[in-house]
Amino acid sequence: MLLSFLPDLPSLPLGTWIQAALIVTASYVVFGLSGFGAAIFGVPLLVHLFPLRFAVPMMLVFDLCAGLLLGLRNRSLVDWRELRRLAPFVALGMVLGVTALVQVPERWLLLLLGTFVFSHAAWSLWSRQVWAPVPTRWAVPAGTVGGAFTALYGTGGPIYTLYLARRLSDKTVLRASIGVLVFFTAWARLALFASTGLLFQPALLALAVCMLPCVALGYAIGNRLHRALPPRQTTRVLWTLLLAGGASLVWRALHMPA
Repeated sequence: MLLSFLPDLPSLPLGTWIQAALIVTASYVVFGLSGFGAAIFGVPLLVHLFPLRFAVPMMLVFDLCAGLLLGLRNRSLVDWRELRRLAPFVALGMVLGVTALVQVPERWLLLLLGTFVFSHAAWSLWSRQVWAPVPTRWAVPAGTVGGAFTALYGTGGPIYTLYLARRLSDKTVLRASIGVLVFFTAWARLALFASTGLLFQPALLALAVCMLPCVALGYAIGNRLHRALPPRQTTRVLWTLLLAGGASLVWRALHMPA
């Protein structure tokens, strides 16, 4: 057993350890670049190694750490007024989402996630439309749907971004605000997952602790790339990878037993 000083650590093949470490590192490179996206990148890949109900709470532990790093560095840039407007609807959506996570069969959850990831990546990759600002009433559907996807998969970031990007013109403020929103929703998910027992599955916390260096490394790389790379080039690579990840999830869900 690797790292046997952690008694709850699972006996995983070396290849699984390496794949998980690479996925977590790459996921937080994405987070360092954009302030969100770790889960929408990482969960579709991690569920090829672990069950969905294991992968999502594990990513939650990582989101808490990465959100703390981004929030502490950029808290003066956050638009708190927009976040307060979203907060009650995000909370409602999260309650609905965690209920579905516990009760709905994994096959249908994977199919929904794969379809969402593929559709969002395709739309983001090929859309050329310049979006006009939206009124504040759009906080209701954006917060509710984003909260539900946050609880289900940890992937509410793209939905929050669709709304906030049309409310905030400064990209640095947008990145900081989304990062802090991810951080605070992670704390809410922590309470929900703890109350349902999802957080205390055997070996989950021990495995997450072992992967934290990958989170820190990925975030550091992503933060450097955020300053160095052309944003358009970076996002095109990201959405292309997500197309493949979403398609693989749909394929897996369709081939799972009913």
